[in-house]
Amino acid sequence: MTIVLAPWRSPLARALHRNRALPNARYVQLATVRANGCPANRTVVFRGFGADTNQLKFVTDARSEKAQQIQRSPWAEVCWYFPKTREQFRLTGRLTLVQSNETDIDLAQARQQTWQELSDMARSQFAWPHPGHPRTITHPFDDTVPDKMNPLPDFCLLLLDPERVDHLELRGNPQNRQIYARVDHTWMLTIVNP
Repeated sequence: MTIVLAPWRSPLARALHRNRALPNARYVQLATVRANGCPANRTVVFRGFGADTNQLKFVTDARSEKAQQIQRSPWAEVCWYFPKTREQFRLTGRLTLVQSNETDIDLAQARQQTWQELSDMARSQFAWPHPGHPRTITHPFDDTVPDKMNPLPDFCLLLLDPERVDHLELRGNPQNRQIYARVDHTWMLTIVNP
């Protein structure tokens, strides 16, 4: 299967490349909605794109508040700022939470491959005590590195499938802003005022 890259992928790839020397260029802000309707925002690590898709990859713990929010409502937005090129990308879409009981073979394989790509330190965090619970001495932080081949049960792959991308270039006068919107599997580009 051949992937048809969305038109926003090229400017995003260029921003990633031009900011690659900055460690924080891999971090994005992910906003979801809590059960009470209030927003929840946190920083996550961009793990690349899903194979043969335009989906952005992240990881999370099945026990986390974030995973519970996604199961209630898959809508989310990522905000990404690249300081060197002074660009902002806001990507809005639906999240797919790929858990240990995934029945789709391709998604299950993507979950396993993403696990294998993680550092030992990142994998070990999924063996830690329940996220967000009070810290106790009865549940110490285990520093044993889990098996690289087999993901721990609480490891989840998180895929964002964008439906709207707002790209703002803050350099220039006037600044440039483009909005990409997916309509019936086709991406439409509108140049708007910043």
